[in-house]
Amino acid sequence: MAKYVILYRAQASALGQMEKLTPEQAQTGMELWATWAGTAGDRVVDFGAPLAPRTTVGTAGADQAIAGYSILEAGSEDEVTALLADHPHFHTPGDTSIEVLEVLPVPGS
Repeated sequence: MAKYVILYRAQASALGQMEKLTPEQAQTGMELWATWAGTAGDRVVDFGAPLAPRTTVGTAGADQAIAGYSILEAGSEDEVTALLADHPHFHTPGDTSIEVLEVLPVPGS
């Protein structure tokens, strides 16, 4: 099984999003995430967490903030993308996307 880093991109940072939520909205959001994690089961290696705004070293960058991450384990990228098809992150206001990056072996290890 391969490991995949999942990056959740959104127009607003995770901190910015969380500051605007009522306690009820936060609870509802976490229930959606818990339901998704239950569906994904043991393929969730690391549930992840929200991330603070990034610091970019170098000149490359993306327009959307990286709002959070997860680490999944699956037999293929197709399996991972199927798990993410109706992910709660897509309920975040504004434009959102999810990036899937396979973790490759370190050369020489």
